[in-house]
Amino acid sequence: MTTEAAGLLRVVGLMSGTSLDGVDAAVLETDGETIAGFGPRSYRPYTEAEREVLRQAIGAARGMVDRADRPGPLARAEAVVTRAHIEAVRQLLRENGLVASAAGDADRSVRAIQLLGLHGQTVLHAPERRLTVQIGDGQALADETGLPVVFDFRAADVAAGGQGAPLVPVYHRALASRSGLPRPLAVVNIGGVANVTWIGADDDLAASDVGPGNALLDDFVRSRRGQPFDKDGGLACAGKVDHEALASLLAHPWFGRSWPKSLDRNAFDPAAVARLGDKDGAATLVAFTAAGIARGVAHFGGAEQVVVVGGGARNPATMASLRNILPAPVVRGDEIGWAGDFVEAEAFAFLAARSVRGLPLTFPGTTGVRRPLTGGLLARPRQAVASAAARRRST
Repeated sequence: MTTEAAGLLRVVGLMSGTSLDGVDAAVLETDGETIAGFGPRSYRPYTEAEREVLRQAIGAARGMVDRADRPGPLARAEAVVTRAHIEAVRQLLRENGLVASAAGDADRSVRAIQLLGLHGQTVLHAPERRLTVQIGDGQALADETGLPVVFDFRAADVAAGGQGAPLVPVYHRALASRSGLPRPLAVVNIGGVANVTWIGADDDLAASDVGPGNALLDDFVRSRRGQPFDKDGGLACAGKVDHEALASLLAHPWFGRSWPKSLDRNAFDPAAVARLGDKDGAATLVAFTAAGIARGVAHFGGAEQVVVVGGGARNPATMASLRNILPAPVVRGDEIGWAGDFVEAEAFAFLAARSVRGLPLTFPGTTGVRRPLTGGLLARPRQAVASAAARRRST
């Protein structure tokens, strides 16, 4: 363990979710166990052309058998993702007067960033085949920013027989402790996929993906209206739930699998709503998301409070559906002082700090792995490594 890793680190976490909207970047000051402070945040959206490259890569990834392969569409997509992350880091540093300090300079007066946590873009998640693929070149990001990068967070867990998701629960627990929230607590993250973290009275953790998040609805709206998502829940709020279609969606065999479990963004087929109009189809898909979340919270034993974060928290139709179906009070993360849209980016800053300290990222109750397990790979800037070697040779 390095000296700087043993204390507080100022880390930029980077998240590119399955909704394919863009790159979230957030600064966190942490030792990987507690949260010492929050820093600035920024967002670098993908262009529609970039999203199309990513969609092609997700389609091409379905047949992958080796996670290191990068057939044509995936190679193009990895270049897009890497470039977007480099731009996101540079934008965050430039706009907030931050500087890169690969040597671990902890001088607060220069507002030094010491580490990056790169989740990358998931193009395939198939833990039943012990395969998960996140694209984004960690070494290139380190070389271009001059900062060490922790990346490939999920692979070790999946290789050990875990689900590789969700990864954020240990950060949710740190947030809940900092905020003094009641227990048991459920934290619901609605990205492309929805997952639930359950935090018990003794701070014990349980978690799982619970069903679709935004991806199914986004794809439906894009196919019907040519829009990237249902802005402000306008379609869903104006529609009516088709209960026959909802029952068909909830009959998917994934819901019968043992817990914890995880999902690929394309696990569900929207064919059940194909006969519905735009508004009723959107309303039914929102109800599907809410029903999966409610089943997850109930599976873990209920909660005193439910906190919702991620893009789905900004959809009034989704929030209304959750408040209607869940017996506990439901609040958005930003209503209690959390950076709702940036919680996952903050989480990968937190996980990067844990990784360099050798602390576990996943647990039997969160991914089904047999024992608590650390993860992530560390890429150091090659220029910094070469300079250090030259200094050693000269002494």
